[in-house]
Amino acid sequence: RLGILIARHMKRLERVILGYLEVCDGPEEEARLGILETLQCTIEHAWPRMPCRLPVLLRALLKFIWDVHTDQGSTPEPVKATLLQGATECLILLDRCSEGQVKVLLEGVYSSCEESRVRDCIRKVQENT
Repeated sequence: RLGILIARHMKRLERVILGYLEVCDGPEEEARLGILETLQCTIEHAWPRMPCRLPVLLRALLKFIWDVHTDQGSTPEPVKATLLQGATECLILLDRCSEGQVKVLLEGVYSSCEESRVRDCIRKVQENT
């Protein structure tokens, strides 16, 4: 709703987003799905401010993807797939507003990662133009 005015609140919003990404909120993961949507909207509206936030957001999203992939809890597979898709879309948006920096940074991660689901997420980002 704020549009580009969200840039005024980026520091606080970033802390909230990172906090929600770290905590599993039950089988339906409604809070984390909502925060991924919030992150997507934030990236779309405040894209000029994203390159300076790239290291923190990239690290948080990669950790989130790993956590979702390795979660042995009660989260159903369709919900996990939706979470991974949302995180991948955020990475794609970050890549677009950082002029391809995400693809470059993910090259080393892709080559050293052996988990197929994580590799699929990274591959989708690298193949997106």
